[in-house]
Amino acid sequence: MMRIYFVLFSLFLLSPTSILAHGVDANTQQFLANTQGTAIAPFMYIGAKHMLTGYDHLLFLLGVIFFLFKPKDIFLYVSLFTLGHSLTLLTGVLAGIQVNAYLIDAIIGLSVVYKGFDNLGGFQRVFGFQPNTKIAVLIFGLFHGFGLATKLQDFKMPEDGLWQNLLAFNVGVELGQFCALFVILLLLSIWRRFNSYLLFAVISNSFLMAGGLLLFGYQMIGFSVS
Repeated sequence: MMRIYFVLFSLFLLSPTSILAHGVDANTQQFLANTQGTAIAPFMYIGAKHMLTGYDHLLFLLGVIFFLFKPKDIFLYVSLFTLGHSLTLLTGVLAGIQVNAYLIDAIIGLSVVYKGFDNLGGFQRVFGFQPNTKIAVLIFGLFHGFGLATKLQDFKMPEDGLWQNLLAFNVGVELGQFCALFVILLLLSIWRRFNSYLLFAVISNSFLMAGGLLLFGYQMIGFSVS
């Protein structure tokens, strides 16, 4: 297991520093900075695009639903995550709450580590207790929302039409999340038909933890050099 982490960490150290940049391309940055008035459709597109390319959010969602088999459970946990990140996305931007983007994204990386560790039963085995998974998903959802809010605030969006554009962005995020969730569930449902699903559960969630540690390391290096 340590070999897996060592290889991934070595790749991370050899990666170009451009990977440390926040996940908003130059065209989107220019659009956000220059937008005047309400632009519902473009902001919905940007929100959906950001979620679909947000590997940190997608890894966390994968961890959340990895061992959820009942539709009502999937709906409950995804709703808690959605509630959390919607609250902090909207209030973070509208109230002007500033948080260091690298530190928030580092916490988001740790949320992925948490979910992989939780899926492996690590809390029971190592600490002898099990955190409330519903509360944990809601709390980490709040951090994920602050990550989105922080990125938007970096571009000093004009006040004119701000809340309408922000709502449109949030709707786009939810649409992107729905599309990503549909694909993830489809792939998981196919994989669950084979015995390899449970056999490789430990390896899969170990890689999930390694990915979270990788994201955490990226952001902490970004924080140290910023």
